[in-house]
Amino acid sequence: MVEKLKYLALIGTGALLGSLSTVALLQLLSNRNPKLCSSTKSTAEFITKGGGSGLDRDVSGEEGKGSLDLLNDEIVSEHLTRNIQFFGLDSQQKISSAYVVVIGLGGVGSHAASMLLRSGVGRLLLVDFDQVSLSSLNRHAVATRADVGIPKALCLKKHFELIFPECQIEARVQLYDDSSEKEILSGNPDFVLDCIDNIDTKVALLVACVRRGLRVLSATGAGARADPTRIRIADLRESITDPLSRSVRSRLKKYHGIEGGIPVVFSMEKPKVKLLPFEGAAGKEEKPSDYQVVPGFRVRIIPVLGTVPAIFGQVMASYLLTTLAQFDVQTEPIVTLDTNHYTTLHHRLIEHEEIVYGSSMEVQVDVEDVMYIVKELWHGRSTRDREPGDVGRGMWRAVHELMLVRWDKARPASVSNLILLRFKEAEEHEQTTLDEIKETEADYFKRVAAVLKRAEIEFGL
Repeated sequence: MVEKLKYLALIGTGALLGSLSTVALLQLLSNRNPKLCSSTKSTAEFITKGGGSGLDRDVSGEEGKGSLDLLNDEIVSEHLTRNIQFFGLDSQQKISSAYVVVIGLGGVGSHAASMLLRSGVGRLLLVDFDQVSLSSLNRHAVATRADVGIPKALCLKKHFELIFPECQIEARVQLYDDSSEKEILSGNPDFVLDCIDNIDTKVALLVACVRRGLRVLSATGAGARADPTRIRIADLRESITDPLSRSVRSRLKKYHGIEGGIPVVFSMEKPKVKLLPFEGAAGKEEKPSDYQVVPGFRVRIIPVLGTVPAIFGQVMASYLLTTLAQFDVQTEPIVTLDTNHYTTLHHRLIEHEEIVYGSSMEVQVDVEDVMYIVKELWHGRSTRDREPGDVGRGMWRAVHELMLVRWDKARPASVSNLILLRFKEAEEHEQTTLDEIKETEADYFKRVAAVLKRAEIEFGL
């Protein structure tokens, strides 16, 4: 009985504190907007109509960016408390003054845009020509049955104004193509999110962003997948398992000379199911292109597990937010080596130490450490490679040409003193000194030293 009374007392205290907080919040909102009263009915009307906060919003801004005073508002700062605690005020300010364009507002784009909004991005341009359908509801971030039939861009804007009314939201019911490029990509956006699922349109957008010098993050195929643990962020040239990415990469290289430099979100999982066959009005399988409403867009249906595109969108938002905030995140490199390869590199290191130094007693790493060095520090490539060379499926071949050697020959072969080189490079490295490298290859010296310093910090050496 005593325990039950204590439990009820705790519930009562919690309810009282919640009521006091609500009263204080309503009082604050009332002070900022005289039209609001403290009654439940007025509050409900305010929320339903998407009422503003009473802030004077700087719609023009410098180059179209959001108001720099956004975080000075009490409601906004409370809304973004956890973000500010995570990033720090100055970094959150960078996010809140950012302008982001999201093109494609389906399962991926709606979730990406929703989390950018909730995280305080100050200005959003939402672009999509399509409408919400009943089949959209298994993966869309905010759409309801009441939204079926209305444009996705307007659907998001309607819901977003209820979530974060201080954000400057522009919705365009528009197809991205060459004729709309200038209109959509002008205004110097801080980032463009490519959530388009059509190859031709996606390629056109990426080419335009590269030409304009705009930062862009592209989503590849999220349909027909089921494993969220296989989702990665990497350079376009490393997304070798995704059919959509493969086609985009091929066209960018063949027709535009673009081989990489574009970050993409993709799944390393092979599609679990195939496109459904297309049946025309006669009920038999026909040529899909004969039924296209918009030229170049798919008609055949891709089966989709709604959780996967949602995770794609969340990953995109996380990448963008940390980039805008200049918050350092080391993404896991795409290195397709198995345990045997790391074991080979470890044995090769021991043999090299015995030949060069007469003993392997100073080898202070095991196979697990070698895995960290190869994947996390050098991304499966020679330390001298500035740009990705062999990646993805071809990575396993690289191990036959690589070996671990000491960076500083006077120190033991530890996690913070091992570099990955080709055989010939390793031989040349053993014949030179760090002082010579520092004098003749200053940039290379600084780059390697910085990576090894990170390893030293992460391992507490």
